[in-house]
Amino acid sequence: MLSDIEIAQQAEMKPIVEIAKGCQLSEDELELYGKYKAKVSFDAMERLQHKPNGKLVLVTAITPTPAGEGKIDYYYRFNTSLTTHWSE
Repeated sequence: MLSDIEIAQQAEMKPIVEIAKGCQLSEDELELYGKYKAKVSFDAMERLQHKPNGKLVLVTAITPTPAGEGKIDYYYRFNTSLTTHWSE
């Protein structure tokens, strides 16, 4: 079985700009903190206000499971669900 650090080292992070595009956010609506973190501007909220209300999810840390699920897996599923919901 892989250790937590081995699981974390195998993760491939996506640039936050790529994830934002999948959520219908432009790069101008992001305040980037490096390649993998960003804050979303209030302009984006105003632009998307006609969309149905969603849920705010804050993730500060998740310990990977022995199966390798952790933050990256969670963010992928979260992004996929947002993309699917917003494209309807």
